[in-house]
Parts: sequence; structure tokens; C-alpha cells
Amino acid sequence: MQVTKVTIKAEAILTESISDFLIGVLNAAVEYSVDDEPTSQAIHAFIIADSWNDDERKAMEAAVKQFTDEMAAVFRVDKPSVESEIVADQDWSKNWKEYFKPFEILEGLVIAPSWEPYRPQNNEAVIVMDPGMAFGTGHHATTRLCLQLIRSENDFVQDGTVLDVGTGTGILGMAAALWGATDVLGIDNDGEAVAAGERNVRRNRLQQKMSVSQAPLAEVAGRYSLVVANIVHDVLIKLARDLEKVTRPGGVLILSGLIYGDQTRSICDCFQGLGFRLLQEKQEGEWGALVFRKR
Repeated sequence: MQVTKVTIKAEAILTESISDFLIGVLNAAVEYSVDDEPTSQAIHAFIIADSWNDDERKAMEAAVKQFTDEMAAVFRVDKPSVESEIVADQDWSKNWKEYFKPFEILEGLVIAPSWEPYRPQNNEAVIVMDPGMAFGTGHHATTRLCLQLIRSENDFVQDGTVLDVGTGTGILGMAAALWGATDVLGIDNDGEAVAAGERNVRRNRLQQKMSVSQAPLAEVAGRYSLVVANIVHDVLIKLARDLEKVTRPGGVLILSGLIYGDQTRSICDCFQGLGFRLLQEKQEGEWGALVFRKR
């Protein structure tokens, strides 16, 4: 076994997004050290494989660089530096699991990793999951915002149909199923995410309510009472007409993955132009989420 160490020096505001990507997508163990400047952060990721050759290591480094550059553009900060090297073998791929413990993401809803037995208390709903190679352990602010908004739109969830676009590990769709949706579809263009989502649906015995597919949004048939997409601003703009198509008249559309301010205003302008009315917005730190009603 070989371990590659990836060192990223980034603005502190990018730490959460980069860490979630490294853990959720690359199955990396992550540790931090503070750089000389108070606003910057050195992030160290350790990724294990049977073997690494230079081409594979450089391809992985390029994928990390692409993601970090995209996040820098979103936050309008300098692009991070990314370097990688092969280091001595340690069991880094499992170390991060020590820090993924059961946690209450919303009042009454707990996310519990599959390797940490958890007994529900006081009528808690529990989602048991293993992120595998998919994005999303539930710790990110945009996940919390989406869950808050899904629960607030109970009339469209209870006995309703839900489409989770960019489902990742399936957290949002599974929560909707636990809260009473009868037909949930999660879609993602990443095969690893689809595989992880399917495993998590089975693990939570939600197969009768939720399915996961790699079908493109443009090929999804039918219209849904509630559609949720926690992606990023530019992708939401590109998908706008398809998102309008799959939302039933009078239905609800929840959008997140947005920087609060310019990006949320841009999304409002776009979707109001497609016949949606803004119902509410939520903010946590620099992140924002929006709820629209289709006219």
C-alpha cells in the first residue's frame, strides 16, 4: 500500500468546502496546520491506494486543483496551491472515520456513520450512512439549510413526490422519505455517488420509497411536488429550464450551494423569470438557500 500526501494552502474561508471534497470524494484522512497568515490554512490530505505511479498522482493532484480553483472563484479569493508527494505507509484512509461521529444535524434528525452503532432517543429519526467515494457527510452548512427548508415545506413532502438533484450520498432524499414522501428519486452524474446513494438507501431500508439513478436531469420524466438541488450557482443556472420542467405547477423548488448575496440574487432573477415566486430564503454564514413556488 502507498500513501500520497496532498498539501493545500488556501484562504481559511475555503477550508470547509475543500475538506468535505477531500473526505467525501477522495476518501482522504485530513489534518490542518495554521499557516503564517491568520487568514490562511494549510490542509494536509492523506490518500491510500494499492500503488501510485506518477501519472495517477498527477491526475489526482489536477482533480484537486480543479476543485479548489472552482471554490476560489466562488468565494472570490486567491487560488490555493496544491502539491503532492508519496509518503510512508500509514492507515490514513481510516483515520478520518474517528472524527465522523453520530451528530444531530437538525432537531430530531441524527446522521450516524455505519461503523458507529447508534440507538435513537426520544423519537429521533436516524440516517445511517457511509459516504464511500461520494460527496457529503452532512456536515456542510448547505446540507443543513436544505434539510431545514425541506422540513418547513411539509405539505409538499408528506405523501408527495421528491426529486433530489445531485444527490451525492442521498442525505436529502432519505430525509424526505423519512418525513413522509412516498416517491423519492435521487440523481447524480457521478457513478460513485450513485453507488454510495444506493447502498445508503438499502442500509436505511428505504428501497420502497427512494431510488437512485445516474440519469441526466434532462431525461427525468414526470413532475415532482418538491425538487431540491444543492449544487453550485453556475450549474443551477445551466440546469434552470430542466429544473423548471420537473417541478409540477404549484410545486416547490429548493436551491442551495450558493454564496449569500450576489449569487442568491442572481438565482432569484433567473428563476423568477421562469415563472417561480420566491417564498423564503435562509442564510448560514456565507451560504444561502432559497425556496421557490412554481406558479
